[in-house]
Amino acid sequence: MDKDVWVSVAGLQFGANPEGDRIEIMTPGSYFKRKNKHYLTYDEVIEGSDEVTKNVVRFDGDMLSISKSGFANVEMIFEKNKRNMTNYVTPYGSLLVGIDTDNIDIRESEDVINIDIDYALDINYEHLANCKIKMEIKNSVSIDDNNQERSIT
Repeated sequence: MDKDVWVSVAGLQFGANPEGDRIEIMTPGSYFKRKNKHYLTYDEVIEGSDEVTKNVVRFDGDMLSISKSGFANVEMIFEKNKRNMTNYVTPYGSLLVGIDTDNIDIRESEDVINIDIDYALDINYEHLANCKIKMEIKNSVSIDDNNQERSIT
């Protein structure tokens, strides 16, 4: 996998809306792997503002963490069949967030890494929603059907 990548992150929350609320971003990022651990960085623009949140994702076969810094600051840790607590710090105050991970599935090939996470989310010990994250990390340059190099970005 190349250093320059294209990142797609889709989140789905099942709470009050039975069909779920979907959030999706697609953005360029940087990727590297060291000692069987994967590292991904990308910026996320907060909708309706000029604020940028910097994201650092670290993962291996058993664990994935997402550290966000900027408008909001948090480190969310996902470990299969484990509950992790963290403080989600916003300009409006801090929330105690619980992440109860049911499943993490990481599939890696030469040009693409796909990650699926199923988890329950609570805030201040009150269940908020059951959630899914789907992440796809692709080389920013790929080969099309005619064996021609093309840029995804």
